[in-house]
Amino acid sequence: MAVQTNWQTTRSTVRERTKFMFNNEHLSDVKFSVRGSDSESETDRLITAHKFVLSIGSPVFEAMFYGELAETKDTIELPDCDYESLLGLFRYLYSDEVSLSGSNVMGVLYLAKKYMVPSLADKCRDYLQDKLDPSNVFLVLTTAQKYEEKSLIDRCWKVVDIETEASLKSDGFEIIEKSLLEEVVSRESMGIREVELFKACNRWAIEKCRKEGLVADGERKRRILGEQVIKAIRFPVMTQKEFADVVVDTKILTPDEIIIVFKAFSSDSPQSATGFLHTPRHACGVIQRCNRYISMNSCSWSYDGIKYWDEIEFRVDKDINFHGLCLFGSENNTYKIITLEIKDSSNNSTIKSVTGTYSSDLLKCEYYDYYGFEVWFNPPANLKKNCRYKIRLLMTGPNSGKGCNCFKSVKVSGVTFTFLRAVNQSDQLVAAGQFPEFLFSL
Repeated sequence: MAVQTNWQTTRSTVRERTKFMFNNEHLSDVKFSVRGSDSESETDRLITAHKFVLSIGSPVFEAMFYGELAETKDTIELPDCDYESLLGLFRYLYSDEVSLSGSNVMGVLYLAKKYMVPSLADKCRDYLQDKLDPSNVFLVLTTAQKYEEKSLIDRCWKVVDIETEASLKSDGFEIIEKSLLEEVVSRESMGIREVELFKACNRWAIEKCRKEGLVADGERKRRILGEQVIKAIRFPVMTQKEFADVVVDTKILTPDEIIIVFKAFSSDSPQSATGFLHTPRHACGVIQRCNRYISMNSCSWSYDGIKYWDEIEFRVDKDINFHGLCLFGSENNTYKIITLEIKDSSNNSTIKSVTGTYSSDLLKCEYYDYYGFEVWFNPPANLKKNCRYKIRLLMTGPNSGKGCNCFKSVKVSGVTFTFLRAVNQSDQLVAAGQFPEFLFSL
C-alpha cells in the first residue's frame, strides 16, 4: 500500500500518528495469521502490525517479541482467535479506541485477558453489562465465570433472579454446561414457578440428547440431568395438575417417585414427599403481580403517539422493588413505546424510563387472558411506602385491549396498592384503559 510522503507532518499528535499505522504495512515488522470471522470460512487472513506498538500496550507481546525466547518468525499463527476480534484488540492498542459489537465482544474480551490489557477488558465488561438482558444472560454469564469477572457475574445472576422465566427460555440456556445448570436449579432467589423451571430443564436435556445423537427418552434425560438437578427441583410445591400434565409424561421421574409426590398432594402435606425439597423458594426477588381490572375489552383502545398520554397515579403501603408493567396489546401486533416512565409525584422527577418495540403475546392474569407484553425496568425502581408515584405511557401501534372496572385498591402478598387517579388519552379521568398488571417484589 502506497503511503503519502511526509504523512507525519499532517498528524500533530503521537496518537494520530500511531493510529495511522493501525493495520498498515508501512514500517510493519510482523504479521498475524488468523481465521476469518465467519466460522464457516476456512481461509486464513493476515493482519500486519508493529512489534514496538504491540509491546508498549501488552506485557505478553513484549515478552513475545523482546524476551529471552523472542519470536523470530515473520508471520505468527493464532488459531485461538478470529480476524474481527484480533483487529479489535489491535485497534485499541494503536488508538485507545474500541469498536465493540455483539459479534466480537466475547472474542475481544478473551484477547484482552490473554494479552493482559485490563483497560480493554473493563470496556468489554461495561459493554456486556449495558447490553445484558434475558436473551443473552447465560451466554454472558458463561464468559464472565470463565474470566472471573465478579461484578459481571453478579449482574447476570440479578437478571436471572428477576426475569427467570424469560432467561430460561433463551437459546443460550439450552447450551450451558451441566455445572451451571446445577447452580441455576439450586438458587433460592429465582422468581419462577417450579413447573416452568422443570420445563426448562427438560428442554436442556432434550437438546443435549439431540447433540449426542440419542433418543430423548425419560431414562436418558434423567441420566443427563443427574441426581443433583432432579433433587433440586421442588416437585411437591407444584400444583397437582401441573405435576400430572407436565412432569409425569416426561418419564424423568421413576414410578415410585411419582407415587410419592401424588401421595403428598393427596395428604396436603408436601413434607411427605421424601427425597424432594418441599418448601417454596424464599427470595425477595420473587415477582408478584398486581392486577388492576376485573375485566377487559379487546381492540378498543386507540393510540396517537404524537399527542396522547396514558397515565396512572398510585401509592403502596410498603417499600417495594417495582420491576415493570404488563401492557395491553392485540393479537399478532407490535407496539412502539416512545416512552414509559415512572415519576415521583412530589417533584415530578423521572425515576425510570423505557423505550422500545414490543410484540404481543397471550398473557394470563387472575381474572382473564389477554394479548399484551411485559416491560421491565432493569434494575427495578425502589418505591417507598405512602409516597405518590405516577406512570406515564406514550405509545404507538394498532388498537389494543383495555381494562374495565378498575379496583380502587388491591392487596397482593401483604402490599396494598391504592390507585389515586387515572387519565386517559384525552385528559379525562377514567376507570378503564392501560396498565393491567404491576410487577413487583418485596
